[in-house]
Amino acid sequence: MDIVVGVSGGIAAYKSVALVRLLIKAGHEVTVVPTEDALRFVGAPTWEAISRNPVTTSVHDDVARVRHVALGQGADLVVVAPATANTIARMAAGIADNLLGTTLLATTAPVVVAPAMHAEMWQHPATQANIRTLRERGVRIVGPADGELAGGDSGPGRMSEPEEIAEAALAALAPQDLAGLTAAVSAGGTREPIDPVRFLGNRSSGRQGVAIAREAADRGAEVTLVAANIGADVLADAAHPRIRVVPAATAADVAEAMGTAARTADVIVMAAAVADYRPATAAAQKLTKEGGALERIELVENEDVVAGLAAVRSSGGAPAGQTIVAFAAETLPDPAERLARARRKRERKGVDLLAVNHADADHGFERADNAVEIVGADGAVVASAAGSKRDVAAALWDAILAARP
Repeated sequence: MDIVVGVSGGIAAYKSVALVRLLIKAGHEVTVVPTEDALRFVGAPTWEAISRNPVTTSVHDDVARVRHVALGQGADLVVVAPATANTIARMAAGIADNLLGTTLLATTAPVVVAPAMHAEMWQHPATQANIRTLRERGVRIVGPADGELAGGDSGPGRMSEPEEIAEAALAALAPQDLAGLTAAVSAGGTREPIDPVRFLGNRSSGRQGVAIAREAADRGAEVTLVAANIGADVLADAAHPRIRVVPAATAADVAEAMGTAARTADVIVMAAAVADYRPATAAAQKLTKEGGALERIELVENEDVVAGLAAVRSSGGAPAGQTIVAFAAETLPDPAERLARARRKRERKGVDLLAVNHADADHGFERADNAVEIVGADGAVVASAAGSKRDVAAALWDAILAARP
């Protein structure tokens, strides 16, 4: 693949040398397009030596080839790292007064942006508005991280590490093998109210479900994401032209939203951690210790949302060939026992695939990584995956495609 790496003028430019190296090691052809300010931090000879391609900042070089347009037209992917507040503003406004700007306007390839700036600049309403604009256009934003910044400052604005940017860049090159499919994905954890300030909930951050939705959209699917109590930082990765987000709070909300989406969905993925029980009544006022109101809370069982969706499908109320996937978090250390329970759950719920994920100190809830085995209709493990939640999402969609009629 032909990848253009745009580098703007920030101290984080030195980290992009490693990024270019990673992309080349992955087998891609890389052309670096720095701004004039970027060359104050890392010079052209370094970029040329690493990329093995000539480097220029001018739209007037290689005029016969119309280089200022040809770079963007020929790119399979454009990565901008670091992207300063100035460069982000120019991208949002469509300003093209340098080679990087013209390249970005001339490309129809996926664009990945890794912001890097001081915390105050990142948090400024103008920068946040520009980021929203880019996301609405389908640009993938990676980071920024929270950490040490230039000048001894600290906070959000540090450029993500080259490995994370490279992973996002390569994910943007995903095949469009889900084009034409519609998917309904649930994510997050439900909260069942006890009173106006308390609830029964769980530790699900929604990261796995959001990764599943984003993977599907990147591969061409139209996605409805039912988001149950997901933090804004996690939900930001769901900003994509092919993802529609429907907020939900309780198990009943998830059931209603997923039921609506399922009427037209080719694939259903229930990744949300839905509460099994809820308080029989939710107090209108805050309960207090006085009188023992908190000592005993009566619970009633919630609807099994995914089993309900499978029942609707069985009755003919879903699109032909609809595929339903359930998730089950397990803490059982014995793999055989864990898989036996997963097989029973899959059969009881009536779903096509069940992904059993390990909820332990290193995987699952509130962790960056996950590990799953995917059980198919005959009880066999049709796939397994371990690594980042985006890696798991990719493996899951591969298994879904293989299971579809």
